[in-house]
Amino acid sequence: MAAQRPLEHQQRPSVEISSIHVNDHEKNQHQLQENEFDYSQRAQWLRAAVLGANDGLVSVASLMMGIGAVKKEIKPMLLAGFAGLVAGACSMAIGEFVSVYTQRDIEIAQMKRDQEREENGREELPNPAQAAMASALAFSAGAVVPLVGSAFIRDYRVRLGLVVALASMMLVAFGTAGAVLGRTPMVKSCVRVLIGGWMAMALTFGLTKLIGSGGLEM
Repeated sequence: MAAQRPLEHQQRPSVEISSIHVNDHEKNQHQLQENEFDYSQRAQWLRAAVLGANDGLVSVASLMMGIGAVKKEIKPMLLAGFAGLVAGACSMAIGEFVSVYTQRDIEIAQMKRDQEREENGREELPNPAQAAMASALAFSAGAVVPLVGSAFIRDYRVRLGLVVALASMMLVAFGTAGAVLGRTPMVKSCVRVLIGGWMAMALTFGLTKLIGSGGLEM
């Protein structure tokens, strides 16, 4: 028995080393799987959702700012914003459906020319209905923000300022969400959508104010 104890003592480090190697191997495999994940698979629905939400927010907020440039009453702003929500959501859905369906037809035609008719190839084809639904819902979600936020604000200046503030916060949120889901630079994404939204609202407000002050009756 006394002779066996040193042998057991000598074998323990090798077992521990083997377990360490196994754990390191599992960690490396996990990291490799994360690195090999193709984030471009998210591009279709992510593009439609982010584009729809951004367009809904910017277009309706800009439309409300434009009406607010010549009308101080709350009713015209809300009616214009609601009309912009409905029209924009329908336009985005139809536009995405047609665009993605055209892309799908092109890819199918190319697959037939190349005689690539494998089942996995069919599953990766773009889905027009999915893109249309994502765009319409995202547009509506973005457009609701300035509408609901300013619906109960009677003061003219506060109402316009609130539309700009809410739109700015949501633009940053959309830019952050798009960057996180797509694993792209966050600051660049947020700054891009924020500046674009500010420019759209400023141009709409300024041009409508200019036309309205030129004597056009509304």
